[in-house]
Amino acid sequence: MRPTVARVGRVEELLTRLQFPPDVACGLPFVSEEQLMSADPQLSRAVPSGPSIGLLDDVDRRLLQLLTDDPRLSKSALARAAGISTPTASSRVARLERQGVIRGYRLDVDPAALGYAVMAWVRVRPGPGQLTKVVELAQRTPEVGECHRVTGEDCFVMRVHATSLQAVEQVLDRFLLYGQTTSAITVSSPVDLRPPPIVAP
Repeated sequence: MRPTVARVGRVEELLTRLQFPPDVACGLPFVSEEQLMSADPQLSRAVPSGPSIGLLDDVDRRLLQLLTDDPRLSKSALARAAGISTPTASSRVARLERQGVIRGYRLDVDPAALGYAVMAWVRVRPGPGQLTKVVELAQRTPEVGECHRVTGEDCFVMRVHATSLQAVEQVLDRFLLYGQTTSAITVSSPVDLRPPPIVAP
């Protein structure tokens, strides 16, 4: 999920309270969970980055779970499984989409079937003044499937799909123009990408 401005601002406020000097490149130093908890015990509770989870009732959660299990369910099938009428299911789903709870429906394609046999996790530490260039490069590099800004010595973590190790190297070379990279090749995925559990608060 994308962090909201309020969430990022709150974290930066806590880091200031803890008297952490900002990282030269990232502005986001490494901070342990214990240190954040000591600054604000309320942070131990789940903080939604999008619409408030308090807006969701049991019917909403049931619909979300059903759509998570099978996003291709028709509205009539969804309604039957949820025990509600089809018009109610349609209006509920439409509201969840408008509120941004449901952010979209995506096709899950096996990268290997498209020839991308190698997946790598790449950490990037931009050089001074190069942070925005790393972001722009990641956005326009199709092999980058994910890019997250993180705390610590490295500013970004990216998931890269490539057809070969040589192709991974070529992607890394583009980012080396703006900083240092560290990569790890994925050999297996015991837990693949999955949504968080849909539970009542």
